[in-house]
Amino acid sequence: MIDKVAWLCWQDGRILSTRSRGKDRFYFPGGKREAGETDAQTLRREIEEELTVHLRPDSLRYLGTFEAQAHGHPAGVLVRMICYAAEYEGTLQPAHEIEEVTWLTYQDRPRVSAVDQLIFDWLREQGVLAD
Repeated sequence: MIDKVAWLCWQDGRILSTRSRGKDRFYFPGGKREAGETDAQTLRREIEEELTVHLRPDSLRYLGTFEAQAHGHPAGVLVRMICYAAEYEGTLQPAHEIEEVTWLTYQDRPRVSAVDQLIFDWLREQGVLAD
């Protein structure tokens, strides 16, 4: 099981997504926790590294946990994505291993990983993600 924490940031029916160098899929920003980190610490560190913005700790709220086959891994390797929303300060820009930052709609669902597709479906059900 791959344990990840993700930031879900949406506006105007679109969701923020990123693509790392050499990857063919888009992923929600976030990443794996380091030893002893809480979800909030992991998320804040990863978002600062990847997107150069600061998540406001007082605005962090848990949205849900999703599991699916991990993209690019052998069958049976699952990823667990613990998702949070939060307000941010700064200007979004790709950094570290991130090559592209974009805003996606539900029509872009085939362009994301399997676990992100589950989250796309959930966001659409919540009325957050536009067709």
